[in-house]
Amino acid sequence: MRTISKEELKALYRKDFPLWAEINHELLKEKLYDLVDWENLLEEIEDMARSDLKTCISQLARILEHLYKWDNFRNLAGGETAGRGWIKSVNNARREILAMFDVYPSLRNKLPNEVSTAWKFAKRKLENWLEDNDYNPEDFYIPEECPYTYEEAMTRDLRKEL
Repeated sequence: MRTISKEELKALYRKDFPLWAEINHELLKEKLYDLVDWENLLEEIEDMARSDLKTCISQLARILEHLYKWDNFRNLAGGETAGRGWIKSVNNARREILAMFDVYPSLRNKLPNEVSTAWKFAKRKLENWLEDNDYNPEDFYIPEECPYTYEEAMTRDLRKEL
């Protein structure tokens, strides 16, 4: 293994991440712990731990967005089949979340605490959707607080509401 200073290794984090990761991996394998870029390594581990939760939050945001569209904007979508795509999207997002829970069971306990975070993303998507459909989002009430519980987001059957 080539020699690299701690300062060079820290600089490499921003310049060449794959090489940075490879060198830190080698340092850990060789038990050269005092040379490891611990600050950035710990940050990366934290990001890794949150990445799967972020995926679940994104899926939950999709569910909340489409529940809200279903409850408040079907008249804007028009037609008898309005909202059927939202139902499919909600069901697909739920399946994605459940698959993540199968692979990473600890997320099952974490995701219910992220409804307000997911709602922030859903709210922005709702505003974008309104703009994309030539409406002014300010003309519509979209609450700051999520109007749905986690349980409702994960279990409400919109097909029964057709």
